[in-house]
Amino acid sequence: MEETKESLIDDSFTSAMTLTNSGVPQVPDRYVLPPSQRPVLCSSIGIRETTLPVIDFSLLHQPLLRSSVIHEINMACKEFGFFQVINHGIPQSVVREALDAATQFFDLPVEEKMLLVSSNVHKPVRYGTSLNHSTDRVHYWRDFIKHYSHPLSKWINMWPSNPPCYKDKVGKYAEATHVLHKQLIEAISESLGLEKNYLQEQTEEGSQVMAVNCYPACPEPDITLGMPPHSDFGSLTILLQSSQGLQIMDSNKNWISVPYIEGALIVQLGDQVEVMSNGIYKSVIHRVTVNKDVKRLSFASLHSLPLHKKISPAPELIDGNNAPAYGEFSFNDFLDYISSNDCVQQRFIDTLKKKNSIS
Repeated sequence: MEETKESLIDDSFTSAMTLTNSGVPQVPDRYVLPPSQRPVLCSSIGIRETTLPVIDFSLLHQPLLRSSVIHEINMACKEFGFFQVINHGIPQSVVREALDAATQFFDLPVEEKMLLVSSNVHKPVRYGTSLNHSTDRVHYWRDFIKHYSHPLSKWINMWPSNPPCYKDKVGKYAEATHVLHKQLIEAISESLGLEKNYLQEQTEEGSQVMAVNCYPACPEPDITLGMPPHSDFGSLTILLQSSQGLQIMDSNKNWISVPYIEGALIVQLGDQVEVMSNGIYKSVIHRVTVNKDVKRLSFASLHSLPLHKKISPAPELIDGNNAPAYGEFSFNDFLDYISSNDCVQQRFIDTLKKKNSIS
């Protein structure tokens, strides 16, 4: 029965890359957003120009400067739920080779990639297009390969065998981002006034999902998106982008284009940190725009606590003046939610907020 279901999905599957390569002069109707949801690509209208935080992560390891960096992280997490890191310790050769492997994967023949296609969000390795091509009301100009990545030895044999370099090059990047994630979680915990090892055990036992995204050149980038506005479910997302395309929403609901900085990585707070901080920090709402001339690649390394581990507001941040503002949830709860709900219509974290909490 499952094979029949998947074969039906395969028959209806058309990737964004296939559309771009066929030279379509306009996007098919299923990609066209309602006018109120379309991006404003002209920087002078609707998109706020502001200075977004860039943090030199190497200074965190200098004892005399650590407190200053922790303060910078605190301010960035409070205002944006977002910052970029430079001097993060991941060699640029590892970054370049991961991007090269991703380019080779998305350039494979359609038949090769279709071996991994699935609409089942619980699958540890799956290739797809849009968000979930079998259920999306509106489609998004994006192809992806997602795979579990921690512990690497448990999952890597399920990863794509083609291109032959994929497992090695992307595996090295996945391991490096896992190390960086542990350092970031320590710094963020410390910036909240918690012990830096507050989430150490859960972080080591947690999950890492690597979403490798391809946003092909699009004939009508002003009426569609690569990804709709959303926040990430986990603790942190570490994002590598090959060019500009990400936009984040600020506290005034203005969209801000995130500049491309050579060598930098983007850090986005997820729903688990918002809940753990009891709303002191917010998970960042973001979306992806596409470009008429440029294909954009990104690696979103999505880090989460263990699949069934419930996260709730840290007891140290709860007192008589600060009641718990969120119910508890796990990564598995999130997967169950997106299997039967439209995350574009309602964010998962909004279902966790208690009635008397601040939005």
